[in-house]
Amino acid sequence: MLPNRINLTHITEEQLKKLKSSTGVAPNVSARIAFFRSIESDYRYAGQEIKLNGSMAMDKFTWLGETSDITELVLKMYYPNLDSKQYQQAWAAHVEDGIAAIRNHKTTLDLSKSL
Repeated sequence: MLPNRINLTHITEEQLKKLKSSTGVAPNVSARIAFFRSIESDYRYAGQEIKLNGSMAMDKFTWLGETSDITELVLKMYYPNLDSKQYQQAWAAHVEDGIAAIRNHKTTLDLSKSL
């Protein structure tokens, strides 16, 4: 469903890197947190194409880890008619939406309290 190599927008990646520098949480882990945070907030991808111009293109198993199956199932449940590229766009849009809520935390304790 999701392509084997996926990436995010440059701005989202910069926010993930900033969060890593302040909390020590790796960008792929914080992207997972951001994705599910966005899902819980009832944000929905409206089909707008976003420019996935980030430089941290990784395979989907690095980005998603043990959450890969559930991430893809959630995307398929909410967006049953998308193609592979559109699923990547939806995933990236959810990460971008979710990172806004967690990007300014200074410690892992602050981050964990907000979850």
